[in-house]
Amino acid sequence: MEIKQILQQFGFQGKKADIYLASLELGSATVIEIAKKSGVKRTTCYDILMELTKEGAISETVRGKKRLFIGENPENIQKKLQEKESLFSEILPQLQSVYNIKGTKPKIQFYEGKEGLREVYADTLKYSGEILGFVSDAVVHVLGDDWAENYLKARTKKSIHLRGIYPATDWLKTNMQPRDQAQLRSSKLIDPKKYPFSIEINIYGHQKVALMSAREETGIIIEGKEIYNTLKLIFELLWDNLPEVKMQ
Repeated sequence: MEIKQILQQFGFQGKKADIYLASLELGSATVIEIAKKSGVKRTTCYDILMELTKEGAISETVRGKKRLFIGENPENIQKKLQEKESLFSEILPQLQSVYNIKGTKPKIQFYEGKEGLREVYADTLKYSGEILGFVSDAVVHVLGDDWAENYLKARTKKSIHLRGIYPATDWLKTNMQPRDQAQLRSSKLIDPKKYPFSIEINIYGHQKVALMSAREETGIIIEGKEIYNTLKLIFELLWDNLPEVKMQ
């Protein structure tokens, strides 16, 4: 893509890109000089320079009786964009929590392969609030212990609590339940012989359900309020009535 096309994607619409590029090349220049360099009429050039000044892409100074305009260092603009992105990331969980998709059909996304599974799990950490999970240890055998530890650390660091129902396999009993408090987790165990979960289901983000089949290396994210609410009620029903299974 040409540099002007890329700039336009970052807010330099219309003639703004031409004028900003002209200002960068000239260093410091008058309106007339920038207008001539950019091929924009002087009056239009002045108006756009004022807009760019307000947006922080252009600065101005006075030298003698001349009013000069200077293109902002591109690195500084990049830093400002990164700061805006960081600020937006801070409020993203709140925005997602009030995001209303009422009246629309559920959105379904499919993910394949190990990388696809990682993407699905990463999505569960993008939202505030609690995760409700039907947990399986199959993903550990596919993505590995190191990945599992990093995921649990990331969830804990984000202060995202998990309530999990899972079969009391040796790995889950040894590596999960003893660390429930440290890893912000509440657990209820079920008999792995009667209920050998192999697919993990996470209910999260106020309207999302993720299904992860580690053995098939397939993940699905469903975004829909009705599906979310129903599965949440099913989870709560089981949670309220399910005693922990004491394994011998």
